[in-house]
Parts: sequence; structure tokens; C-alpha cells
Amino acid sequence: MTTDPAPFLTALRLSDSFLPVGGYTASYGLEQYLNEDRIEDGDDLRELIAAYLRRVVGPCETVALANAHAASADGDRERLLAVDERLHAVTMPREFRESSTKAGAKLCELLASHSSREDSHADGGIEPSDDAVHRAADGGDVAAAVDDAIERDATPGHYPVVFGVVAEARGLSRLETCLAHAYSFVTGLLGAAQRLGRFGHTEIQSVLETLQPVIATVCERHVSDDVTAMAPFAPLAEIMGMRHEHAGRRLFMS
Repeated sequence: MTTDPAPFLTALRLSDSFLPVGGYTASYGLEQYLNEDRIEDGDDLRELIAAYLRRVVGPCETVALANAHAASADGDRERLLAVDERLHAVTMPREFRESSTKAGAKLCELLASHSSREDSHADGGIEPSDDAVHRAADGGDVAAAVDDAIERDATPGHYPVVFGVVAEARGLSRLETCLAHAYSFVTGLLGAAQRLGRFGHTEIQSVLETLQPVIATVCERHVSDDVTAMAPFAPLAEIMGMRHEHAGRRLFMS
């Protein structure tokens, strides 16, 4: 793991719910599990999230993330957009796709805004050019190409793909990037479970601690997978996501 403080702080920032990309609005079907009383205690919650890690996050989002990171490092725009398209194709529930693409667009927007402010400061307060506004901070040509493709609706812009580009541009290794993303996913689901009123702080922290080895194992297993291996297998989670679209009571968007 890196000892450079800048990439480490970037990992903390990207995995923090404080990052305003809308992750707090997504439960990825967890709300429906609770609505249907399929989760009774912390053990049930731990088993469910572990299954998400092993069957969705690992074989699908981690594979996309790692390949997006590699494509960004190589400056391969076509490969990067192909990763994004494949992730879109294998993500079945509509709510899951929408949550992911909205978060990806917000992350691009956030970084473009940051970049434009940096350019303005560098120019002594002069209004930034159009190119500067659309150039992701520290992301170079690849990040700018992704941002432009999302704006033109030429690519879906899924969050793991954008996350991979941003993390690579800021010095995180592929494994570090996968770990940060998986940790963020887990804490997002645990936060959703807590806000739904079923679990307290202490129990949530206990579940998080027991899931940390699973996060590490899943990321290490899938960090080197080829993009063609990208495929989730979680039929019940997908069904819960689809049922959630039509639920009469919803606190979360997914």
C-alpha cells in the first residue's frame, strides 16, 4: 500500500459518504429486503452484504473498476468506454443502473467544477475556458474524454468506471482503488440499514468489522480479471431491486 499522503487522502475522500454523488439515496435493494422482513438481525445483514460483495461487487463492479483503471493508465479511451458499456449491459435492475450512472455523472461534474476553479486561480481569476471547465482535475485527456462522452450521452458513465479513472489519475493502485470502492459500497449499505431504523450504531460497526476480510478477499480475487469475466450472479438481489421500483413505501431511490 502507498505511503504517499495524496493518494491515501484521495482514497479516504472517495470512500466517504460526505462525497456529494448521491450514494446516500441508494440502498441497492436492501430497503426491499427489509420491507419484506427478510433481514431480522445483524447476522442476516452481514450475510446479505457479504453475498453482495461476492456476487455483485466483486465479479461485476470490481472487474469494471479495475479494467477502467488499467485503461486510464494506458490512455485507452476506446477500451474504457467498452468497459462502461459492458457494465451497463450486465446490470439488470433499472434502479441500479440509474443510481450508478447518476453517481458517475455527479463525480465527473464535481471534478470538472474543481478543475475550473483551479484554472481560474491559476489565471488570476480570469473566467475559465470551455476546455478547462470540462477537464477533470488531474485526470488528463482520458478523464476529459469520459466527461465529454457522458455529456453527449455517448456512454452511460457508471460510477465504478468514473471512480477508476479518477483514482488512477490521482495515484491510487488498482487494488487500492478496488478496496476504496468496495468499502464505500459496504458503508453505504450499512448506512442505509441504519437510517431505515432497524439497526443501531454499535451493531452496524460490528457488522462492518466482520466484513473487512471479505472486502479484502473479494478485491484481491477480482482485481486482475479480464473485462470479459464481468458478470454478476445475484438473482434474488436483482428481484428485490425490481420489486423496489413498484413499492408503495420507499425511502431510497434504489
